[in-house]
Amino acid sequence: MNYYKVINKQTFNIGDFSIVPIRFEDRGAIMQWRNEQIYHLRQNKPLTIQNQDNYFENVVNKLFEKDQPEQILFSYLENNKCIGYGGLVHINWIDKNAEISFIMDTTLEKKYFQKHWIQYLQLIEKVAFSELHFHKIFTYAFDLRPHLYKAIEIAGFNKEAVLKEHCFFDNKYLDVVIHSKINDKC
Repeated sequence: MNYYKVINKQTFNIGDFSIVPIRFEDRGAIMQWRNEQIYHLRQNKPLTIQNQDNYFENVVNKLFEKDQPEQILFSYLENNKCIGYGGLVHINWIDKNAEISFIMDTTLEKKYFQKHWIQYLQLIEKVAFSELHFHKIFTYAFDLRPHLYKAIEIAGFNKEAVLKEHCFFDNKYLDVVIHSKINDKC
């Protein structure tokens, strides 16, 4: 298992679910899910195996040793099987905040979307607030999946802003919705 130098605890659990530092072995599934869900990601073309291998070798592998990585990525597991991935991205070490990233196995979305989003948000919050002592974490979502906001709000995040017509998608401008949570122990 890889270890992030910047955090002491590497595995975070709630029941049968856990997040662990992103595993090289999960890169194929992650690529597949990203390509299947490209419509809501900041990704402009499908990934190839070569793209994914290069990303893991040249970007991900360097994150583990950094004192202040730009992102901290995790494999999201159910009973040690990867069913999603995400992390803290666009980390601002000065202001102690980060954007939350998460995607799950596409086949789970229809039936278990809310369950996994809430579970994942609880796990990543432990990393951000208990380990890193960040002040704030937030989501940045293209206004394409209104069912996402319910899960985020159930997890205790508040709608903070709507960036009007902020992204161009499918030949039209869409809003970006930001939800955030502040660490009340800071």
